[in-house]
Amino acid sequence: MPRMAWMIGIDEAGYGPNLGPLAVAATVWRVQGSEVRGEDVSRGRSDRASGVAALAPAATEVDLYERLRSVVCAVPADERLAIADSKTLYKPGGGLRLLERGVLTALCAVGGDATARWGELFAAWDTSVLPWYAGYDCALPLDATPEEISELTKRFTAACGFAGAKLIDIQTRLVFPREFNDLTDHYGTKGAALSHVSIGLLRSAIEGRAVGTTAANEPCFVTCDKHGGRNRYAALLQHHFPEDWIETLQESRSASRYAWGPAECPVTVTFRTKGEEELPTALASMTAKYHRELAMRAFNAFWTEQVAGLRPTAGYPQDAKRFRKEIAHRQSELGIDDRDLWRNR
Repeated sequence: MPRMAWMIGIDEAGYGPNLGPLAVAATVWRVQGSEVRGEDVSRGRSDRASGVAALAPAATEVDLYERLRSVVCAVPADERLAIADSKTLYKPGGGLRLLERGVLTALCAVGGDATARWGELFAAWDTSVLPWYAGYDCALPLDATPEEISELTKRFTAACGFAGAKLIDIQTRLVFPREFNDLTDHYGTKGAALSHVSIGLLRSAIEGRAVGTTAANEPCFVTCDKHGGRNRYAALLQHHFPEDWIETLQESRSASRYAWGPAECPVTVTFRTKGEEELPTALASMTAKYHRELAMRAFNAFWTEQVAGLRPTAGYPQDAKRFRKEIAHRQSELGIDDRDLWRNR
């Protein structure tokens, strides 16, 4: 019987803005026939090694783009499902159709609804504490159609079945300004805050592998897009996985790789540049961006109703300062704490 393995991709959207949430997403896959490179990853490792075998798999060679090529591609397209870095599929003012085709199809594949609503997608967070989210709702999709999402879901699910791959779970973590400010104050930098949020989500994704299956004791390969210029993640991983000994396999500008767990089913985590070149991470990028854009839709709808003639914002620094200045008087009248509105770093 072909060997089974897990693949997890993690990426973020909204790290740079001063307005709106940071969004981090993870996609969790179970794949069949997971050919692995049997290279000796023990070189340079300490003799006090944990249970990870000297010949622990370095990386999965499963290429989901290749396996799902009948229905998935990495460039904008109508005939197939585009799954790629969100910056490839979304430009400000260009509409959400390409993001919706990918994200809502994936959500439907794990049990979602092609005709969901904004409030259902954001139900995991208590958005009522912020006035721009309280009571906000709209039907989804906004730019795609329920019919194309339903048809794509059928094709995507069938292609996954033929390819021996299954999308098991999608998790999203939204960090709104007050929490973002608290985290950056606590950890000292927003880069450290991003890393802690991302690795916290990684732990949740790893623990949630049994969703839809009981086979959690299989090798797990994780790809995260690198966090800015950070090359060292061992201490961060050790903080979030204190019960395991984290082994450093590689640390460089292009990739940093770590492993832990028993020899027969190790967890291997790679932080790499252009992580979105791998399909699970690309879908995570799209999912994070879609949640971020929907959050900004609600944010802009509230403030443009409060201030006549106000232009919407994407929340990035230069335009965020303009927006903040133009809403300042109304913000004061409404008694909205600046810490709930503005990300300080």
